[in-house]
Amino acid sequence: MKSKNAVHMMLTAVFAALYAVGVVFLGPISFQIFQVRLADALLPLSMLFGWPAILGLSLGAFVANFFGGLGPIDVIGGAAANFIATFVAWKIGRKRHVNVLAGILSEIVIVTIIVGTYLSFLIGIPLAVGLLGIFLGSAIAIGVLGGILFFAFSSSRVTSLFRSSKVFEQAVESED
Repeated sequence: MKSKNAVHMMLTAVFAALYAVGVVFLGPISFQIFQVRLADALLPLSMLFGWPAILGLSLGAFVANFFGGLGPIDVIGGAAANFIATFVAWKIGRKRHVNVLAGILSEIVIVTIIVGTYLSFLIGIPLAVGLLGIFLGSAIAIGVLGGILFFAFSSSRVTSLFRSSKVFEQAVESED
């Protein structure tokens, strides 16, 4: 049991670091109303990795949004958006390929509604513009890039590589 917890903690830290560094490093396209957060491509991986990805991507958003300059609403709102989106997608996508597209779509919708709403308020623009700006970036990052990343990670070649090291197997064991 201790090794499973250690693997979960390690994966949580990896997801948090990848997300935060990806957002901050690509800051010019990661913040404001029209953004393409390439790090959001990691969100669909919550359907494969469960809690480590859910917690890591939420923590990563929390840390990354400190660098966006929009204050506590963005820091907490971004983390909450990632948490809700990844949790919902994980629940939807537990049957793997059967519901994966619905899981990815739910992430796009949740991030769009939450982030688009509070950013339109913070920046002082019409809600429709806020929703459109976040939707376009989320469709690219989560829908296209995240979908590709998800299917790459779930391919038999990649999963067999992970399973040979037992890390993937321990990380994705059913957690009800």
